[in-house]
Amino acid sequence: MSVRSRTRPLVPALLSAALLTAGCAGQQDAGSGPENPSSSATPHGYVEGATEAAEQQSRLLLGDPGTGDTRVLDLITGKIHDTARRAGVTELTTDGRFGYFHGADGTHVLDSGAWMVDHGDHVHYYRAKIQEVGELPGGPGTSIRSDAGATVVTAADGTADVHSRADLEKGTLGTPARLPGTYAGPVVPYAEHLIALTRDGDAPAKVAVLDRSGKRVAAPESECEDPRGDAVTRRGVVLGCADGALLVREDDGTFTAEKITYGEGVPKKERAARFRHRPDSSTLTAAAGGNAVWVLDVTKRAWTRVETGPVVAANTAGEGSPLLVLETDGALHGYDMSTGEETAVTEPLLTDVSEAATGEAPAPVIEVDRSRAYLNDPAGRRVYEIDYNDALRVARTFDLDVRPSLMAETGR
Repeated sequence: MSVRSRTRPLVPALLSAALLTAGCAGQQDAGSGPENPSSSATPHGYVEGATEAAEQQSRLLLGDPGTGDTRVLDLITGKIHDTARRAGVTELTTDGRFGYFHGADGTHVLDSGAWMVDHGDHVHYYRAKIQEVGELPGGPGTSIRSDAGATVVTAADGTADVHSRADLEKGTLGTPARLPGTYAGPVVPYAEHLIALTRDGDAPAKVAVLDRSGKRVAAPESECEDPRGDAVTRRGVVLGCADGALLVREDDGTFTAEKITYGEGVPKKERAARFRHRPDSSTLTAAAGGNAVWVLDVTKRAWTRVETGPVVAANTAGEGSPLLVLETDGALHGYDMSTGEETAVTEPLLTDVSEAATGEAPAPVIEVDRSRAYLNDPAGRRVYEIDYNDALRVARTFDLDVRPSLMAETGR
């Protein structure tokens, strides 16, 4: 792999834990590595086997469905790591640390070795070795959602299994616990509980709040017809519905569900069906048919429809940042989310998006973190790093030895 840069790349140095976040109130991790675990008081934020860093340790998981080749691209060092070949993979998702390579017969779990721990007033960033974890059962339609304590695998038939996150972190799948009943969408861990949609016959789905064993502990008043799409934000869990979205929140142990409607009837093909956003952001994006993008500001409880060119992929870092849209011209376009005005556009970066535009191949994706965006170019066998705060400047180009048709970012 080669890296072509149009600016000085991000500083790759891994600072010692003694220089880390002042928000830890003097409890810096002077011995955060596995070589120094035996002090009389365990350092704040200590994680056995991992090295703590002062900056985000992003890595890109990459997959080529045609050959089964997979790679991990370390965005700090620029190095690429070979990982196991996985035939038949059609989708790649992540929870911020683990990559889930979905195939026809199951889902392979890969520990990317990069993650973040959010303590509310400050965060910790970690890096460790990349390791294979194992194979989860479940073919097409399997959804996986996680938080710090649990990973829930929801099958296409609505059954759901809960895995201990601690087991995955140790490199094993462990023995999952089956939740009772079936559900009308992915079961989402949130606020030390599980947020689920249940349905009685043909009636609209309703929100059920479960404890980690599956016992129902709350049922806030709600209705969600034709549920599609979900996202966890700092404001709560967003569930896509035919007339907009449901926002499920927890406040001092009490759960509520609030509808955020489109404000008008929206044809089914133009509804938000799959949300994209920067992790922890409260601004969500979703395709609105073929030539527009929905922006959902969860804080303001408001939808905005931004008219664009033909949409291939979209994302945003959130308030104050542009809406990023890859269009069928192969260029990345930036839009002001409040006015809908196009503010920047690159030269064509992708030479061929025809298969993605017709659904014959996985569509490229735009991954966004706090300072950069990443765009995969399968036909060109490369990934672009974009400085979205500098008129969509291409900061680095990573040339690869595989077609990165699937991509997901970890470490955020």
